[in-house]
Amino acid sequence: MSHDRQRAQRPLEFIPQRFNRLVLRCAHWVLPVVMRVRMRPWLPAGITQVDVTNAEGLIDLYQQFQAGKIRLIMAFRHVEVDDPLSLLFLFSRVIPRLADERGTGLQYPIHAHFLYDRGMTLWAGDWLGWFFARLGGIPVHRGRPLDRVALRAARELLAHGNLPFIIAPEGATNGHSGIVSPLAPGLAQLSFWCVQDLRKENRTEPVILVPIGIHYRYVTPPWASLDRLLSQLEADTGLAVQSIGSTAMPHPEQVCYQRICQLGEHLLSQMEQFYQRFAHGKSSTRWLSDIAPDDSSARFDARLQIVLDRALWTAEQHFGLPSQGSVIERCRRLEEASWRDIYREDLPDLTRLSPVERGLADWIAEASDLRSRHMRLVESFVAVTATYVQEHPSVERLAEMAMLMFDLVARLKGDKIPARPRLGWRRVHLTIGQPISVSDRWPLYAHDRQSAKQAVSDLTQEVQTALENMIAAEVGEQGKGRTEPNKIDR
Repeated sequence: MSHDRQRAQRPLEFIPQRFNRLVLRCAHWVLPVVMRVRMRPWLPAGITQVDVTNAEGLIDLYQQFQAGKIRLIMAFRHVEVDDPLSLLFLFSRVIPRLADERGTGLQYPIHAHFLYDRGMTLWAGDWLGWFFARLGGIPVHRGRPLDRVALRAARELLAHGNLPFIIAPEGATNGHSGIVSPLAPGLAQLSFWCVQDLRKENRTEPVILVPIGIHYRYVTPPWASLDRLLSQLEADTGLAVQSIGSTAMPHPEQVCYQRICQLGEHLLSQMEQFYQRFAHGKSSTRWLSDIAPDDSSARFDARLQIVLDRALWTAEQHFGLPSQGSVIERCRRLEEASWRDIYREDLPDLTRLSPVERGLADWIAEASDLRSRHMRLVESFVAVTATYVQEHPSVERLAEMAMLMFDLVARLKGDKIPARPRLGWRRVHLTIGQPISVSDRWPLYAHDRQSAKQAVSDLTQEVQTALENMIAAEVGEQGKGRTEPNKIDR
C-alpha cells in the first residue's frame, strides 16, 4: 500500500466499548480460519497449533474471578500482531476444554476487556474500531501523558466489569520473541488504582496480576522462504543477490546469518549517509570515540543508536519537541504531535473552511505525515542489537531480523503499511505465569507519593522479570509442562 497525500482530518473521537456476546461468538467461530489462512504468493502459512504451560493456573483464577473472590488483570508479552489471535484461541478453545475436563464449570464467556492503540483504526479502517468495541476494547492514545477518557473507562471496568482485564505492558510489538522491551508503568498504575477504587467502596477482593508469555516457533524451518525474502531484500538495497543453495545443506543458518549481517551493515551505512546529509546540526561521532575499533558488535549498536537518534531528532525539530526520554517515549511523543496536526481538534468542522484555509490545513497535515515517517522507521528497531541473532542463531531469530529489515525497506520504498511475508507454518507457546498480588503491595503504595512511585516501579520490574524468565525457560526447556497440543483446526 503506497502513500497517498495526507489531508487534514476531523478529530479522533473516543470509541466507547460496547461488549457484544454475539460478535464475540462470531469471532470465535472464524478464529481457526483467520489463524491458519496467511496466503502469500509462494506459500500458505499461519498458526497451526497452540501449546499452553500452566493453563490450570489460569482456570483457577478465572473461577475465583467469576465467583467474585478476586479482580483479575493479565499482562501479556506483545511480540507481534498475531498475539491477540493466540490469546483469543486460549480463551475460546484451550481454557474451556480443560475446564470441562476438570469439571470446573466456568461461565461463558471466557474473555477479557483490553486496551488497544487508537492508531490501529487509522491504518486498518473504522471497521476495526467497531469490532474492537464489541469485543470490549478501550482505545488509548499512547503518546498522551494522561489519556483521561480512556483511563476513566479502564478503571471502571477494572473495578466493576464482568470480565477480567488484559494489557500489553510493552505498549507495542518489538518483533523479537527473545527480548522484552522496557515495560511502561501504566500497567502497575492501573493495578494500584483498581485496589484504590475497591477500597473506596469497602470491597475486599484482592487484585491479582498474572503475566503471560508468548513465543512462536516454525513447525519446519522455512529456509527456502527465508532465502527468497533475503534475495528480495538484497535486490531492493542494491546488493548482489545470493542464495543459501540447497536447503539440505548442513548449516543454512550460518549462510543466512552472514547475509543478514551484510544486509544490516549495508542498510545502516545507507541510513548514516542519508542523515549525515539531511540531519543538519547533528554530530556524527557521538559515542563512537569511546568504543574499541575491534569491538564490531558494540560499534554496530552505537552506530544504530546514532541513526535512530538522528531520525527522531529530524522529526522533533519539525514539531518543536525536546529530544528527551527513551527512544520509545520519544516515538510516542512524536506520534501524538503528528496526530494533533492531522486530526485537528481545533478545527472540528472542516467543511466550514474556505478553500485557502483548507489548503493550508492540508499542507500542515502533509508535512506532519512526512516527518512522522522518520519515527516509524525507528519504531521497528528499538530492540535491535548486533548480538541478538549471534547468541542464538535460530531460524526464528533470523526470520525476525529479516522481517524488521523488510519493514524498513518497504517504508523507504513508499509503502505506508508494509505487508509482511509469511514464511511458513508456526506453532505458538503460551506460558501462564505465577500470580502477583497487587493488594499485598498496597501499604507501600498508600504510604506517601514517593512510596507510591517506588511501588509502581517495583511491580513493573517484577512483571518484566517474570516475562524475561519465561523467555529463558522457553529457550532452555522446550516442551516441559505443556498441555496436550491444541490443533487450530479442531
